[in-house]
Amino acid sequence: MLFTRVVTRVSRAGYNRCRQGFSFRRFWPDPVPRSQQEAVDPFSLVAEDLLAVSNCLRTMVVAEVPKLSSAAEYFFKIGVEGKRFRPTVLLLMARALNVRRQLTNDDTSSTELRSRQRRIAEITEMIHVASLLHDDVLDDAETRRGIGSVNCLMGNKFAVMAGDFVLARACLALASLGNDEVVTLMATAIKHLVTGETMQMTNTSDRRCSMEFYMEKTYYKTASLISNSCKAVAILGEQTPDISVLAYEYGKHLGLGFQLIDDVLDFTGTSASLGKGSLSDIRHGIITAPILFAMEEFPKLRTIVDQGFHNPANVDRALDYLGRSEGIERTRELAAKHANLASAAIDSLKESDDEDVRTSRRALVELTQRVITRTK
Repeated sequence: MLFTRVVTRVSRAGYNRCRQGFSFRRFWPDPVPRSQQEAVDPFSLVAEDLLAVSNCLRTMVVAEVPKLSSAAEYFFKIGVEGKRFRPTVLLLMARALNVRRQLTNDDTSSTELRSRQRRIAEITEMIHVASLLHDDVLDDAETRRGIGSVNCLMGNKFAVMAGDFVLARACLALASLGNDEVVTLMATAIKHLVTGETMQMTNTSDRRCSMEFYMEKTYYKTASLISNSCKAVAILGEQTPDISVLAYEYGKHLGLGFQLIDDVLDFTGTSASLGKGSLSDIRHGIITAPILFAMEEFPKLRTIVDQGFHNPANVDRALDYLGRSEGIERTRELAAKHANLASAAIDSLKESDDEDVRTSRRALVELTQRVITRTK
């Protein structure tokens, strides 16, 4: 399956069709160029909702057993919540799609819709944190978000149980929405997380050195959760299938770009800036885009990759090849391409005269640029 090329071609074709079907620009004044638009801080724009999400998450992961509760609450405490990137994306997507419709004068429907869409942000963050708890056990990680990992502080058993507990709470919250299509989307994202992790753990030398395999695994491990959650937000808002697909496409390409930059930062960042050990992937034998691109320039690097990285000398040799290659630059370029595709999905949405909708869409576009320019 030519995953990377097919995804790009399908995405571009889809956007062109959506532009033909949804472009109303000839009825509107020419839009202000992005360079002249007022800057939007995506995180500040939804700060109030983010606070509500964080408070709700802390109450949702309380367990009857104190030690399990401490482990489950660990990454939801104030100060160690992380960037809250995924909830921010979903809260903005909800606002960007909620074009005013002909409703009754009762505001109850609108309030209930916002609450249900916010619940998707909470569910997504719980699924993400559960995956981090499990990943840290698999990777024998000692730190996460700049502090000691749960498995290091409480042991692998409690870390695994904490991850299971958080995932169970996410499933209960998901069931409470009572929407079968949304349940299927989020269940698919969970399945993809497991599939991606399994692909990473059990693969042949040829697959480890395949860019196509890497991008497919990256979709499963990172982009699927964001894309399916974005689509779930659209479905709860009773958007058309075409709009739901655009929401999905935005999340997919944003997620791919995010992970590509994560893989760059594993080589260029410091342990302090990343909140975890740098060079973590290569030390665990995980081959990512920078090394794959470097291998195209220096085929001898393939021999080192096949030998593995248990020997520190092999790590140093691989880093030397990487430093002499364009692996980092080409990975950044690929991330930028996916960021542009994410922006194109937002640009393909039907025009709106609602200022809140327009501002939220600008914030989503701004996020695509922050993803590819971040340093941690």
